[in-house]
Amino acid sequence: MPRYETVIGLEVHAHLKTRSKIFCSCSTTFGREPNENVCAVCSGMPGVLPVLNAKVPEFAAKMGLATGCEVNLTSVFARKNYFYPDLPKGYQISQFELPICERGQVAIEVDGQRKVIGLTRIHMEEDAGKNIHSAAENASFVDLNRAGVPLIEIVSEPDMRSAEEAVAYLKELRSILLYLGICDGNMEEGSFRCDANVSIRPAGQETLGTRAELKNLNSFKHVQKAIEYEVARQIDLIEDGEAVVQETRLYNADKGTTHSMRGKEEAHDYRYFPDPDLVPLVLDPAWVEQWRAELPELPAAKRARFMADYGLADYDADLLTGELAVADYYEAAVRAYSGEARKVANWVVGDLLPSLGETGIAAGDCRLTPARLAGLLALVDDGTISVKIGKDSFRDLCASGDDPAEYVRDRGLAQVSDTGELEAMVDRVIAENPSEAEAYRGGKIKLISFFMGQVMRLSKGQANPGVVTKLLQQKLS
Repeated sequence: MPRYETVIGLEVHAHLKTRSKIFCSCSTTFGREPNENVCAVCSGMPGVLPVLNAKVPEFAAKMGLATGCEVNLTSVFARKNYFYPDLPKGYQISQFELPICERGQVAIEVDGQRKVIGLTRIHMEEDAGKNIHSAAENASFVDLNRAGVPLIEIVSEPDMRSAEEAVAYLKELRSILLYLGICDGNMEEGSFRCDANVSIRPAGQETLGTRAELKNLNSFKHVQKAIEYEVARQIDLIEDGEAVVQETRLYNADKGTTHSMRGKEEAHDYRYFPDPDLVPLVLDPAWVEQWRAELPELPAAKRARFMADYGLADYDADLLTGELAVADYYEAAVRAYSGEARKVANWVVGDLLPSLGETGIAAGDCRLTPARLAGLLALVDDGTISVKIGKDSFRDLCASGDDPAEYVRDRGLAQVSDTGELEAMVDRVIAENPSEAEAYRGGKIKLISFFMGQVMRLSKGQANPGVVTKLLQQKLS
């Protein structure tokens, strides 16, 4: 039994997919020239007043409903006070005592074990700007394009006990956000990012240990590596008789280590108080019910349905439903294909997803449409091409979007099934390998694979394996 137990809570920040910022009409478009998406409101000019974007509470409430939260009909915006160059007002508009959503949960599965992670709260807030440090110019700059971009912060209970559970939780949260269509989930651009609160305690102890907050985690891999390093670091400290210090630490991806950034603030350090420029937000119960009715089929429900309707294993169903675009692609291909749904799943999981991962193309933008994938599988089923030729052609078809039947015809890839032509190849291979033929007849039947390989080489992979197998068995018997 391990001597220590890891305790992890995550604070996830998700940019909301609104066209304008939370309290002004500036664009939220990513990648513009520095300080292009800025006005007097989001740059904190004196005397301006914030006006709430109505889509923000709608999106926040939908995330709360999707995760079983209680949606508070009355919530209050607060000022979170701290001083940093990327915060032009000297405070951030957030929520504190009365957030929009509370007490939800997210179910995850790790190593076949299901676990429910509690959600403490979901609240709305504005993002800060971005500091840019230039060593070459020995100067720092501030880009306020991101200042005022709306986000929700999703705060978990400290229910996770390993880095694997933390990653599984993050992936499930991201899937829900994508299914709802309220966040693009892009971790590299910072529209889905998290801070991890990590502590350890002796196994069996109920009291929480001193936690460190890990920042700068912009990929699932970095989350896992940073937590694993931090757990090992804290164990080493305790076993060396030292104390873990409550602090904020940054993750260095190049070194795979964390290092101290500053002391960890508590809530009172931010001097929260209700924002005097914003009245309490009051939601009409009818709005909440309308938003509830608009919720789509969520990842967990779709995963269960894929397993029940299509006979998929847990692993395949999980991969196919992780992103809505992939799930939609798969179902469209199943509808277009007359064969087994599991065969479509094998090609999507084994061929499409790796191709998308390498090219960075989304499933919805793949030039090999679901209908054309179904057409490719039909060519394999009717013997026009072999499975090998189908798989060898797959990435070309993803890139070109060609009709599979035309692609096969134009390149002369059709499978050779003519018995006379194949018989001549089989006779030649047997004649060129007399010792192997004799060994096969002597009982070494596994040599059939050797002969099959020789025929496939001779036919440049186009021989029909079923016909060749029958011919070899007849000729070698």
